[in-house]
Amino acid sequence: MIHVIASIHVKAGRVPEFLEIFNSNVPNVKGEKGCIDYVPTVDVDAGLPPQSLNENRVTVIETWASLEALHAHLKSPHMRVYREQVKDLVTDVSLNVLEEA
Repeated sequence: MIHVIASIHVKAGRVPEFLEIFNSNVPNVKGEKGCIDYVPTVDVDAGLPPQSLNENRVTVIETWASLEALHAHLKSPHMRVYREQVKDLVTDVSLNVLEEA
């Protein structure tokens, strides 16, 4: 099983617009072979000292059956459309791709 933590930095004030586009694509992603979970999240102030808050960050928590499924996801037609739709909203993306230890 593969876990992905994707941190997407969005232009200031544009997170609602980004989430509308992102959430419209979630059913497509969840319908992909090998997708176990795919959830966008935003920071919530938990009052924990090491926490770093960023109101312009959307963190996507993904679980895939395999690396092959993840690679197929990234090449899917709906992801190409999604990337085109958000290209002017996103300033940076970082990925952590993980497997259970």
